[in-house]
Amino acid sequence: MSNPESAPPPRSRLSLAILSVIGLLLVAGLLALGTWQVKRLSWKLDLIARVEERIHATPVPPPSRSDWANVGAARDEYRRVRVRGRFLNDKETLVYAATELGAGYWVMTPLALNDGTTVLVNRGFVPAEKRAPATRSPGRITGDTTVTGLMRMDEPEGSLLRSNKPEEERWYSRDVGAIAAARGLSDVAPYFIDADATPNPGGLPVGGLTRVAFSNNHVVYAVTWYCLAVMSAAMLAFFWRSAARDDRGALREHGKRNLHDRCSR
Repeated sequence: MSNPESAPPPRSRLSLAILSVIGLLLVAGLLALGTWQVKRLSWKLDLIARVEERIHATPVPPPSRSDWANVGAARDEYRRVRVRGRFLNDKETLVYAATELGAGYWVMTPLALNDGTTVLVNRGFVPAEKRAPATRSPGRITGDTTVTGLMRMDEPEGSLLRSNKPEEERWYSRDVGAIAAARGLSDVAPYFIDADATPNPGGLPVGGLTRVAFSNNHVVYAVTWYCLAVMSAAMLAFFWRSAARDDRGALREHGKRNLHDRCSR
């Protein structure tokens, strides 16, 4: 009989199995992430196509009060609409803006509609030196007027880095509910309208500055995840090959020792 102490310590089958399971799960997870990004790419391309169709469509009336509960980004964001009403210029709100024209403010003005409801209109951009209404009085339209623009969704609470402070008149996002409450408005639509580039008297505010842009890096992400999956699979295969080679070497060495022991007797 061979000496048990001369047998090489066997590779831990448990540790090998655990590492193999972890490696397979890693590969499967990376493949799933890549596939998810491919699906996201399809969704993003469909979204871009739908938005492009909306912003170039013939203007339609915005959702009425009876349809406000159904308003949402998927159905309504960037829909081209047209409304008629009277601006409540004394209740305008200035929201900080950084645009292609520089830093300044969006002029958010309530538009009272004939049906008794109100919709906030982002009339456009004014530079910081034109913040005071008296410096741009020609642009404060009175009487009935028609506004054409794009529907936008509510921006509650504030921007990513700064919160709105209504009590200090510091606004960093177009928070419809908070602006309505601060100005004592009722029956306000749960969306706002970005006015188009139709010139205003005196040239201010400057409308038509809506940025319709969507990041679309899903191809890069998908390729990255798939490449990582391939690399992980290659490393796992190398690990298995190395383990098999070590086992074969250990068996050969064990066989040599057994033969030597038999010859020595």
